[in-house]
Amino acid sequence: MIGRITVAIDGPAGAGKSTVARRLARTLGLAYLDTGAMYRAVTWKAIREEIDPGDGRALAALVDGCGLELQADAVTGDTVVWLDGENVSVFLRRPEVNRLVSRVAAVPAVRERMVGRQRQLAAGGGVVAEGRDVGTEILPGAEVKFFLTASVGERAARRWDELRQQGFAVSRESIEGEIRERDRQDSQREVGPLKMAPGAILVDTTGKTADEVVAILVEHCAADGGRR
Repeated sequence: MIGRITVAIDGPAGAGKSTVARRLARTLGLAYLDTGAMYRAVTWKAIREEIDPGDGRALAALVDGCGLELQADAVTGDTVVWLDGENVSVFLRRPEVNRLVSRVAAVPAVRERMVGRQRQLAAGGGVVAEGRDVGTEILPGAEVKFFLTASVGERAARRWDELRQQGFAVSRESIEGEIRERDRQDSQREVGPLKMAPGAILVDTTGKTADEVVAILVEHCAADGGRR
């Protein structure tokens, strides 16, 4: 029996974390926590209010003053993000958010506040949480930890296809450049850097479908559940 296991899934942009984590949570009957969506919502609000992503004091005040709520769509299981009473989910994958979210998430005051909220949401277990530092900083005590990765080319192709479906005219080359820069920013930031947690299981998703990756993760979760 897997029970109320806590699963942490980390990895770089475009590795398939959100899709895989959402499907894994549904398969195991667990809650799904998209920590990245929370940072994206804050970034979207900072963009709308024209706050400099390097202004830590203003960003901290923005986080303190915003109403942020995550809900699961009853049909798709997708995360619905409510910001100050408005459903902002459709805006969170826009190119301008992609470019700035790492800078906003790297601000120590923002990180401190958001990590506190994320731990509260995951309290009690029974959750699949995904992001950049879930296994290392947010939920270091998670029973099972995964680190998903994929080649830069494949990650860029996935993000390019996602943006094209949303109607954005962007080149694959520009997306690949942004992903490389995002990787650099995420791995070099001082607070909550992107890195594989001790004991995490590395899963390369290159060339694999989401269902194939989920099957791998389910097997590991079942094995861990049997040991507890």
